[in-house]
Amino acid sequence: MIKIKQAVIVEGKYDKIKLSNIIDAPIIQTDGFGIFKDKELQLLIRTLAKKRGILVLTDSDSAGFKIRSFIGSTVDKNDVINAYIPDIFGKESRKTEPSKEGKLGVEGVSEEVIMQALANAGVLCESTIEPERPITKTDLYELGFTGGTNSSAKRKALLKYYSFPERLSANSLIKVLNCVTTYERFLEDVKEIEKEMAEC
Repeated sequence: MIKIKQAVIVEGKYDKIKLSNIIDAPIIQTDGFGIFKDKELQLLIRTLAKKRGILVLTDSDSAGFKIRSFIGSTVDKNDVINAYIPDIFGKESRKTEPSKEGKLGVEGVSEEVIMQALANAGVLCESTIEPERPITKTDLYELGFTGGTNSSAKRKALLKYYSFPERLSANSLIKVLNCVTTYERFLEDVKEIEKEMAEC
């Protein structure tokens, strides 16, 4: 059982059940899009965000990102941490069919995947020393992951290489990269990514 100081926000009751066996922290469910109209729930999340911070762990499909974005717009950005599960295709055991986008949600991935997502978000490595030379948006541009003719394909390869979800924004990508790797190591990984792309 991992103790996390932030309150954890998930989409549904099965996500909550899954996480309650892994982490020791308050877990709040949004009931999917129900949070959009639930003023009391919104107030609760804002209060928790101010008091102890929140960790948002929604599915990596479009619905999950809409909920994540909505929560992010209602709280101070300094009070929220985003954790992302990678795009893993499959079907939850309790369901008869895969989701619309075919991706496993929080409830469907393994405990190891969730632990890695928490580590990537920095909640398991708070004592880690900040890198002397952080990875920046400029680095992504200069290395061809944004703003170039082949940048979309290259960025997709980058996300796949690190097992990050395909909908990850540039700002979120920078934050996650700086938690899981160093600038020097990232440059080495980029070489490997480019090599893999050339072989395809």
